[in-house]
Amino acid sequence: MDEKPADTADAPHNPETKPHPVRTGAAVIRDALKTLPGKPGVYRMIGRDGQVLYVGKAKSLKNRVANYVNAAGLSNRLIRMVGATASMEFVITHTEVEALLLESNLIKQLKPRFNILLRDDKSFPYIMIRRDHAWAQIAKHRGARDRKAEYFGPFASAGSVNRTISALQKAFPLRSCSDTTFETRTRPCLQFQIKRCTAPCVGRITPESYEIIVDEARSFLTGRSQDIQQRMSQQMSAAAEARDYEGAAVYRDRIRALTQIQARQDINVSGLAEADVIAAQQEGGQFCVQIFFYRAGQNFGGRAYVPAHTQNADSSEVLTALIGQFYASRPPPKLVLLSHAIEDVDLLEEALGTRAGHRVRLRRPTRGAKADLVRHALDNARDALRRRLAESATQRKLLECVADVFKLDATPERIEVYDNSHISGTHPVGAMIVAGPEGFMKAHYRKFNIKNTELSPGDDYGMMREVLTRRFARLLKEDDTQEGEQWPDLVLIDGGAGQLSAAQAVFADLGVTSVALAGVAKGPDRNAGRERLFLADGSEMSLDERDPVLYFIQRLRDEAHRFAIGTHRARRSKAIGVSPLDEVPGIGAARKKALLHHFGSAAEVARAGLADLERVDGISTTVAKTIYDHFHGEG
Repeated sequence: MDEKPADTADAPHNPETKPHPVRTGAAVIRDALKTLPGKPGVYRMIGRDGQVLYVGKAKSLKNRVANYVNAAGLSNRLIRMVGATASMEFVITHTEVEALLLESNLIKQLKPRFNILLRDDKSFPYIMIRRDHAWAQIAKHRGARDRKAEYFGPFASAGSVNRTISALQKAFPLRSCSDTTFETRTRPCLQFQIKRCTAPCVGRITPESYEIIVDEARSFLTGRSQDIQQRMSQQMSAAAEARDYEGAAVYRDRIRALTQIQARQDINVSGLAEADVIAAQQEGGQFCVQIFFYRAGQNFGGRAYVPAHTQNADSSEVLTALIGQFYASRPPPKLVLLSHAIEDVDLLEEALGTRAGHRVRLRRPTRGAKADLVRHALDNARDALRRRLAESATQRKLLECVADVFKLDATPERIEVYDNSHISGTHPVGAMIVAGPEGFMKAHYRKFNIKNTELSPGDDYGMMREVLTRRFARLLKEDDTQEGEQWPDLVLIDGGAGQLSAAQAVFADLGVTSVALAGVAKGPDRNAGRERLFLADGSEMSLDERDPVLYFIQRLRDEAHRFAIGTHRARRSKAIGVSPLDEVPGIGAARKKALLHHFGSAAEVARAGLADLERVDGISTTVAKTIYDHFHGEG
């Protein structure tokens, strides 16, 4: 993509005399340097459209920002970033630790396109033992820890938490029901019948005995599992000696449940109270970072991440970036084991410790059990990355076949698919989904509320014309800017020759000639597998029902259809609570309720005469005239 100067204030209009964008971006940075102090802080590079391009921190803002002035010492990625810079913003902090914490938060919030980014950053579930009720509840928890409770985790997935809670209840039969259910029970529930609850709701256990089970569950989850099992073994033996065989069987079953929980853990390390293992693997030009959670010597599972914008980065840079972002919204453990050495370890430890409220150590083990954990994480990262690369290779092959089918000059990097949705013309919306070499690009999806009030209800051609006009007029406006969104290589329209013709007319009006255009229509009787493809040259074609390209096109069309319907339903649901009476001055909730109760609908209110309106409770003569004038256009 061609680059334009970042500084437009004094730029001459003759394109032959425009300064080079890198020099212009460097000039913006050079001007900022004149007033920058040598203090710690955070800097933001901002593009012409106001979007943040990059967020960085520095021990000395002046020294760090000065490095961007000389393009000769920069990578290609940073050269592009400098060329796109139109302005800069700075925040001075007291310490470099504060700068690091602020940088992590801003990157997570703003997602600048020149920073290494942690994608799919979803929260993790925890096991929670509530302490804000007389009878403690064990439950799954996700989100802010704003309740009086104890939290154990994180776990890799909701499924792993549910399985662990289910297994824990066999060993520690604590209630998992809500407070409402607990308070309304009159007899024990099924959980009591299958020995996964002690029925405190109906008094089948004393508070003292229940609290003992709570303490045992807490001890197990904090790593004292051997003590718990030894105590249960002694209690089982004592019950057997006293010929209380039923009681002994209860302890036997609880011991078995504890053993099953521990047996399911992939790798266990005794003495490892609390640690995360983070390993980065690079292959095929991409990185994969595997994170495992170890708590109380048990493996609570993990998750693999493929970070964005890692071109020309090394493992140390990727790990440093991800550690800051990963722990920006979750508490770090006391120990983090890494696969590679990173820079500024002391600074990062201090920052994480400040956020966690306890000391955090970052270590790269080279031998022993902890090194085995890192190697295990590296193996998982390698496997996850190879699976992703294999999927990408399959996707790339499909895209190459798409290029052949639609007679494209090159393999498409970006396919946009458009669809409309409405019910008899009401709440019409347009939708755009995007696919590329890595699959669906959901961050690039767009929805369009149809604004043209002159369209006939259900005018699909007119809706498509509006959507494409708005979309590509904007792309033309942003063309040749660093900040502009990427143009599609292929546009697919959900429809036949008519829809394609409407799209071609829009492209002709806007002068768009570099984007391939095609329509996808359902087959006879709307059968999947018999779709017709309409090409821009006027030809039609069908693919074999078993052709992988046809499956791929069906997936694209179905995704566009799903997104369009979802957007339409959301708009329709939002409009359900809207009434024409809301627009009448002086009509609040009480009067609206009285009118609807009396007439049955807003339409009947609109048709009512003045005398009829005055008969409604709470509607005076003045208010009745206001309502009547509003609907009948009299003032």
